[in-house]
Amino acid sequence: MRIGRTPVHTLRGRVCLVTGGASGIGLQLVLGLAQAGARVHACDLSQAHLDSATAQLAGLPVEFSLLDVTDRTGLEKWVSQVHETEGRIDVLVHNAAFVRWTDVEQMPVEEAELHMRTGYDTLVHIVSTALPLMRARGQGQIVAIGSSVGRLFVGGPSAAYAATKAAIEAYTEILRLELAGSGISVTLVRPGVVRGTDFFREHVPSSRMPRIADLLPASSPQAVAAATVRAVAMRQAGVDVPRYLPLMYRVYALAPGAVRRLTAVGGSARRDYA
Repeated sequence: MRIGRTPVHTLRGRVCLVTGGASGIGLQLVLGLAQAGARVHACDLSQAHLDSATAQLAGLPVEFSLLDVTDRTGLEKWVSQVHETEGRIDVLVHNAAFVRWTDVEQMPVEEAELHMRTGYDTLVHIVSTALPLMRARGQGQIVAIGSSVGRLFVGGPSAAYAATKAAIEAYTEILRLELAGSGISVTLVRPGVVRGTDFFREHVPSSRMPRIADLLPASSPQAVAAATVRAVAMRQAGVDVPRYLPLMYRVYALAPGAVRRLTAVGGSARRDYA
């Protein structure tokens, strides 16, 4: 099986790191990168997900590791060990996230902080470890998984989650400017609604989604992974999935109040996004 339209062996010989790589979008990313010829090292916090992923991807050049990415020492050790084993790191994909979808007053401060520690802080830590290794070779690619909720501030999403994705976007955009001409590229991936993952099965009820979401196409983990693998192969700066999202960003930038009123029409979503 192949992911999307990415040709097999496009990434032959490249060494890729993926955080949060044992389920959902992360697992599909690992699969897509491996199918494109890369050697993939992925980490995850859930042993159950790691066991399942290992069985599903048996026979592919993939190595899974149990790791809490908020453990900076453990994270840095993992990156260093992969580099020592492989002799190079070509692509870094930061996908790991903590998700709790509640209003600010209902969310414990510790959980709000964990959003940022897992998403933004981990990105800073893993870049600080991998970037010098890429610098030494004069090439590499850093990929961050953001979100449309880091751009569209409407009712429904978790403030902590949106703030984390907005921070990831700002960090990634400035990092790209700083690395211009270095041979190291930076890619930001912004998915919209992605159905069929634990994101909705375990964390986000449909009642937290606006009714208008039911009327717009949702993506699958496979579609997000395919777009990301193509972006890695083509060294694209940014990817939005689905493709209509940039239009929504422009409309929101021009008339944020109107967009917020529109998303409030009709109440909660009724589709089962799980």
